[in-house]
Amino acid sequence: MPDPLLIIIAAVFLIAGFVKGVIGLGLPTVSMGLLAVSMAPSRAIAIVIVPAIITNIWQTFVGPYLGDIVRRLWPLMLGTVLGSWLNAGALTGPYAAYGTVVLGLLLVVYAIIGLNRFHFRVERRNEKWVGGVVGVVTGVISASTGVQVIPSMPFMQAIGMEKDELVQALGVFFTVATVALAFNLTAGGLLNAATAWPAAIAMAGAFGGMFIGQTVRARMPAETFRRWFLIAMILLGLYLVGSALVKGL
Repeated sequence: MPDPLLIIIAAVFLIAGFVKGVIGLGLPTVSMGLLAVSMAPSRAIAIVIVPAIITNIWQTFVGPYLGDIVRRLWPLMLGTVLGSWLNAGALTGPYAAYGTVVLGLLLVVYAIIGLNRFHFRVERRNEKWVGGVVGVVTGVISASTGVQVIPSMPFMQAIGMEKDELVQALGVFFTVATVALAFNLTAGGLLNAATAWPAAIAMAGAFGGMFIGQTVRARMPAETFRRWFLIAMILLGLYLVGSALVKGL
């Protein structure tokens, strides 16, 4: 008889993979939240990290924009690695929940502004230095919460990336950011051989969900994608705040 926990893991990552396939992000956050119902957060993190890296690599190469993305976003990625290293250990520290609440609120505010058609804009000549600063802040937040979407994702939209280019850029960026986070987890002893089989099941579910989600996104008009992307950010932000408060600060 199959292990019920493995069935749960497969179902969780099928859902999380679908979300990521449609909007280009959300796999770690969705899967962490759902897995936390049945296991300790430290174990959930260890299961999530490898599928997150592999699916981000897949997303990185789905599209024709890779060269331009690397040229434009290398300061953002380098800054994120630096910020993650500077704040190493914070994800499992006693104050991680506070960072999660702040992150959730920022997501909600950002999405509400976007739905009201207020656009941030970063000029091309300023992309490098702004990207570097944004990267350091993102890395510090990632090391505290395990989530890398703020302020990196608003920055990518502010430099003019839309729909498929934005989704591929998120894949490139999250690959780098998640690998940096994995080094933090390894140093903290959270990644070990015991997580290999659950992580393999998780990866299969995530790939299946991503394939379905990408099919849905390909048929979605750009404006519809933008609206649902921002609505998803509101739901994601509220979920982060709610989960942190339920667990208790």
